[in-house]
Amino acid sequence: MKKKIFIFSASLLISSLSIAQKKELRDAEKALKNGSITEAKSALQSLDGSISSADDKYKAQYYFLEGKVNYEEAKKGGNTDAAYQKAVEAFKQLIAVEKESGREKYTGEASQLIQTISADLVNAAVEDNKNKDYAVAAKKLYMAYQLDTNNQDYLYFAASSAVNGEDFDTALEYYKELKDLGYTGETTRYFATNKESGEREELPKDQRDLMVKAGTYKDPEEEKTESRLPEIVKNIAYIYNQKGDSQKAIDAVKEARKIDPEDLNLLMTEANLYIKLDQKDKFKEIMEQAIQKDPNNPMLYYNLGVITAEQGDKEQAKKYYEKAIELDPKNEASYMNMASLVLGEEVAIVDEMNSLGTSQADNKRYDVLKDKREGLYKKAIPYLEKILELNPKSVEATKTLMNIYGSIGENAKYEEMKAKLGSMEQ
Repeated sequence: MKKKIFIFSASLLISSLSIAQKKELRDAEKALKNGSITEAKSALQSLDGSISSADDKYKAQYYFLEGKVNYEEAKKGGNTDAAYQKAVEAFKQLIAVEKESGREKYTGEASQLIQTISADLVNAAVEDNKNKDYAVAAKKLYMAYQLDTNNQDYLYFAASSAVNGEDFDTALEYYKELKDLGYTGETTRYFATNKESGEREELPKDQRDLMVKAGTYKDPEEEKTESRLPEIVKNIAYIYNQKGDSQKAIDAVKEARKIDPEDLNLLMTEANLYIKLDQKDKFKEIMEQAIQKDPNNPMLYYNLGVITAEQGDKEQAKKYYEKAIELDPKNEASYMNMASLVLGEEVAIVDEMNSLGTSQADNKRYDVLKDKREGLYKKAIPYLEKILELNPKSVEATKTLMNIYGSIGENAKYEEMKAKLGSMEQ
């Protein structure tokens, strides 16, 4: 008998709870219809502790109203991002509940609202990007992606916004997700020529086909867009580099190069990473590959000249600088480095001169070395003069020329450079 009384009491409690839930849900729905968001939220909050144990039909109604309340709040500008996020989470819970229960009373309307929210988020993100509010834009685009995970373009644009906002941790997370998804962003674009205007226009495929069939358009064409995967992997490498993890960056670049072996920017990215790691041999190897792909790029030869000189092969470095000058006669740095290489040979000559004694043979050797030293000076002069032609305010070139002219007895030019240097230092 006691057992029966207990069961009856429990069922009475559940019944009372259901009635209370139903009333609060009704109150929330009524308040929402009357435009009272605060009142609707209050009614729903009173159910927070009990809704998890409610019947599925009440759960579905609760999450539906929760989603609508937050959506309306977002539209009115009240803590927009958080409200959108809560609306998204509520609608997703609603759909999950109704899918599991097999009863879809609210799913249709919720799905339409999700599409509306998605469009609102994307449009707002576009404005945020225009205003350079990149972090907010990234967050909204990611929410739009969460609403429709089939639209991976939103995740791609969220990652791009995060990079622009220098939120590299978030961007890396999004790019890695895109890579794991195998996202390429490749699409087919459809074109046809308008017979009346003669203009080539992009159209949706079905519309394009109808227009061509109707005879108002001609010359249907299709174009495949480029894959975004190389860019994604390249950005992963860039972010690792920004975070100081050069080895992971190199691994990512190598992977990107497998996807797009002809991308010169990827080669240069890898080369620069080797410089950071002080792996100059690898840098040189990559730069030589880059020259094979772009043999008329003066900066490639210049960079090879720098590394080759550092490795001690001065003659080969000169050849690289000469090629850089041939391809870009206005590159001041190439002339300066050539002059430095030439004048660098002076050190060994001066050391030998200082080691000589006062014998007749030593005096004779001294004169030979002196002439050799002057020959170096004269060889460097054209490069330094070219620098001043390109950049008349170069203090380094002016000072070096002044010293050279003084050493070789070109007194008039020495005075000219001295006066020029004096005017620069005033």
